[in-house]
Amino acid sequence: MKMKFFKIAFLLFLVPLLTASTTHKFYVSITNVEYVEKKESLQIISKIFIEDLETVLQKRFDPNVHLASKKETKKDLALLQKYVLQKINISVNDKPVNIKYIGKEYDIDVVKIYLEVEGVKKLNSLEIENKILHDLFDEQQNIIHLKTPSTRRSLILEKENPKGLLNLN
Repeated sequence: MKMKFFKIAFLLFLVPLLTASTTHKFYVSITNVEYVEKKESLQIISKIFIEDLETVLQKRFDPNVHLASKKETKKDLALLQKYVLQKINISVNDKPVNIKYIGKEYDIDVVKIYLEVEGVKKLNSLEIENKILHDLFDEQQNIIHLKTPSTRRSLILEKENPKGLLNLN
């Protein structure tokens, strides 16, 4: 009787392990936008998983792209910048603005992309389109957090709805 119990318990334990997916990936990026009134700018930090970003750059531009390794080249960094600036668009107060690519920084398995929008004297509304990794993962969600001196707002952008509007008035 004891042996039969252990066989059944073992099978009940083993079957879910064998049938379960080995990896369940969470497809998300987080973009923090801060309005710095004194500098009249939007300071933007977008956090994206390095592996996902590297994969999309390899599929879209060049299979030899390498990020966050000794194999990384200036060309790889130029493709990273090109991709990010193609995928993020911003309008301030109903007017499209230029986004300045400042640089990037690696932090364990995430790349932090630094961007800036200058000349923002007053922020009444922010429309942001973020299509990062939508061309690779249908489940990709791009979370946007906006912080101003007086308020905080957030959006979740998905492939079907990659653009969102935050009114601050």
